[in-house]
Amino acid sequence: MSDFPTPSPATTPQPATDAVSGDVVRAVVREVPDKVSLEGLEPKLDERWTSEGTFAFDRSKTREQVFSIDTPPPTVSGSLHVGHVFSYTHTDVVARFQRMRGREVFYPMGWDDNGLPTERRVQNYYGVRVDLSLPYDPDFTPPHEGTEGKAVKPADQVPVSRRNFIELCERLTAQDEKQFEALWRRLGLSVDWSQTYQTIDETSRATAQKAFLKNLERGEAYQAEAPGLWDVTFQTAVAQAELEAREYPGSFHRVAFHRPDGEKVYIETTRPELIPAVVALIAHPDDERYQPLFGTTVTSPLFGVEVPVLAHPAAAMDKGAGIAMCCTFGDLTDVQWWRELQLPTRSVIQRDGRLSRETPEWIAGGPGATLYAEALAGKTTFSARTAVVDALRESGDLDGEPKPTQRMTNFYEKGDKPLEIVTSRQWYIRNGGRDTELREQLLQRGKELEFHPDFMRVRYENWVGGLNGDWLISRQRFFGVAIPLWYPVLESGEVDHDHPIVPSVDQLPVDPTSQAPAGYTEDQRGVPGGFVGDADVMDTWATSSLSPLIVSGWDRDQDLFERVYPMDLRPQGQDIIRTWLFSSVVRSHLELDTLPWANAAISGWILDPDRKKMSKSKGNVVTPMGLLETHGSDAVRYWAASARLGTDAAFEEGQMKIGRRLAIKVLNASKFALSFGVDPESGTGEIVLDPSLVTVELDRAMLAGLASVVDAATDAFESYDHTRALETTETFFWTFCDDYLELVKDRAYGAGLSADEVSAETASARTALALALDTMLRLLAPFLPFATEEVWSWWRNGSVHRAPWPTSEGLRAAAGDADPAQLSAAGNALAALRKIKSEAKVSMRTPILSATLAVPSAALTGVESALVDVRGAGRVEGPLELVAAAEGQGDADVQGGIVVVSSELGEPPAKAPKA
Repeated sequence: MSDFPTPSPATTPQPATDAVSGDVVRAVVREVPDKVSLEGLEPKLDERWTSEGTFAFDRSKTREQVFSIDTPPPTVSGSLHVGHVFSYTHTDVVARFQRMRGREVFYPMGWDDNGLPTERRVQNYYGVRVDLSLPYDPDFTPPHEGTEGKAVKPADQVPVSRRNFIELCERLTAQDEKQFEALWRRLGLSVDWSQTYQTIDETSRATAQKAFLKNLERGEAYQAEAPGLWDVTFQTAVAQAELEAREYPGSFHRVAFHRPDGEKVYIETTRPELIPAVVALIAHPDDERYQPLFGTTVTSPLFGVEVPVLAHPAAAMDKGAGIAMCCTFGDLTDVQWWRELQLPTRSVIQRDGRLSRETPEWIAGGPGATLYAEALAGKTTFSARTAVVDALRESGDLDGEPKPTQRMTNFYEKGDKPLEIVTSRQWYIRNGGRDTELREQLLQRGKELEFHPDFMRVRYENWVGGLNGDWLISRQRFFGVAIPLWYPVLESGEVDHDHPIVPSVDQLPVDPTSQAPAGYTEDQRGVPGGFVGDADVMDTWATSSLSPLIVSGWDRDQDLFERVYPMDLRPQGQDIIRTWLFSSVVRSHLELDTLPWANAAISGWILDPDRKKMSKSKGNVVTPMGLLETHGSDAVRYWAASARLGTDAAFEEGQMKIGRRLAIKVLNASKFALSFGVDPESGTGEIVLDPSLVTVELDRAMLAGLASVVDAATDAFESYDHTRALETTETFFWTFCDDYLELVKDRAYGAGLSADEVSAETASARTALALALDTMLRLLAPFLPFATEEVWSWWRNGSVHRAPWPTSEGLRAAAGDADPAQLSAAGNALAALRKIKSEAKVSMRTPILSATLAVPSAALTGVESALVDVRGAGRVEGPLELVAAAEGQGDADVQGGIVVVSSELGEPPAKAPKA
């Protein structure tokens, strides 16, 4: 990622004053299309925003003037899905609101392109796999260039060097990132596209390696050889945060261990293949059944290995036989018992998921040595299980037949085989899993962070409180940020892991597998007296957790860092609170003793028609580009913004259709509102937004209602409740279109006046319309950026997205003491008159010769004050009488309690002859 330079501020001309501040603004209607359309707006306006620098970040602003966003870098693994559109829209409406509030928005975009998802995609796309023994081939051509989504079996993948593989990763991610950017542009994300980063680019690698070395220097990063979760498919260690518990079919086996006196002690296990690895039998200290056995020994079936019977409170008295075998290692409870009871290590399962090919020393020479060598060595756990059960059956140590069951077991979230626990040397970062003081500090950080919605805080606290180990960050993969260390090779040929060779900061980023450390030459790699490079890479979260530091210029651009950090907002999904959010808090706390951001906005999930979470692994995702092309970007954004933070939402194209209707209505209503006072021949005209010209009570009532909408929408946005802001604005907008526009149409046109005459009443209507349009375009701009920008360009300078967010003061000054309910009352009266014609099944242009309306007393003043507009909009040519409604009279009527007492219709207008 390039550092963020100092760009020129947006070059688009800005309005001199706020149209709703109470100041006079003269706006010239330049060009209103004869026929408005949403088609083609996205590419046209994206090009304009780019060329005019509308969303360029101006880094001359101070920290107090900046609103900075730590945007999630989407994983580059083929394509985005509609869930991404959902959550990223939530972020963008906040960014647009804050920009209009006067904050300079720092809104970078990154791509998370290192890690397992990218590797798997490259393997399938090009049909290759890594072979670390192969040299680099500069002329290598992959066997495939896309396999149409079909997986290439490992046996059919062509082996390549690690360097060749990484080059293919870089090539494919570059292609994917172009597609991602195109989709984000189509959606209208207000990102400064001159500023992007990759989690694998040089800056990100240097930042991640530098942070790791600082952790190492302070003792927060450490290396240990210990039992850990291991995925046998991907051949890598797995962290606690990456676990996924799933049901897995198995069977209970009741197996006999033997006491010295020949008595049998039965245990129940789903993993009899681990009997060669048993180190103890363990029961709860309060279990009276086994108290006489504590402190004694038993021998294992088949192998005759003597093991102690011990007590531990983690044993479940009500589970199985109440006594369990502790094997090294079958599950995490085994690890706990092994550590706390200081038991020996007798591992038999290797990294490839098979049992050791050599007969273990504790079995060799014993009764089970031949069984192990002939039936178990080198076998998968499944095959070994079958062999052990057959042998137990034959020996008489299997009590009855296995009983099928479904058990919960740990999987790597991206894997499809149960995890094993193997002993390996790995790197860890302290995260409070074993340090209670650090844990309390991180819990306190969670209390300082503002979660939106607040109930998501519990997920953070539960995760931190339930940690049982430190953060394992090393991975045995290829496309990632390298662990930046080398190790001396002693004269004996042994690798000295306890004294790593550390690079200087100015060397970063480094790749220890292809670069020699300072003071060494490449021919000393792997020889006595030389060195070896650490072959592991960091967990992808070890880099992503630094995203707020990467984008803010930490330790490389102090000027930028001081303007944007700590950041204001981290938007993200609820499922990665335990990973991305927590790990980011850890890194910032350890490095800078602060939170990385003040607010965390947590989006819900998108659910398919069966109410299941959409995900690529489930195969139930919908790709968004087709939706954007079919419904339009504003419509898709409307659907996304209709869902509150932290709330799951159903995928509904019907909601998108409603959004499209709203966007089209914005165009049509705006065209209609701007047509008043515009020269029909030239299509241009000047609109004066002078609040003092608003003199008619109905116009003032409308502006009073709009002022309340502005306050409500602003409060909602400030509370990170964009959905309430949208609902409030949309509701008023439809009232404005359905009631107000219809009511003031004749008066705004200047009906009965000559072309050059403008009465005070007409000026009031036109001014109120312009003020309302100006305000509503701004209120809707975060949600419908394309339609609102298009309308803005017809009559205002600059971009609506750089215009000030509306305030209510100017509107209230224009409204005076008018009651917003007056607009509703007048609208209901008009609806009642139109209902007469609807029930008579005649044209709305049919005149009403006379009518009497019974109006509730609360609405009577409102209707009376707008009677001229009600008559004109309702085409009432004769008397229109208003009487007070009797108590209960309007209960059955839907028009605000207004009832038509009597009416007389004139002749419907003649139909125009067909051409």
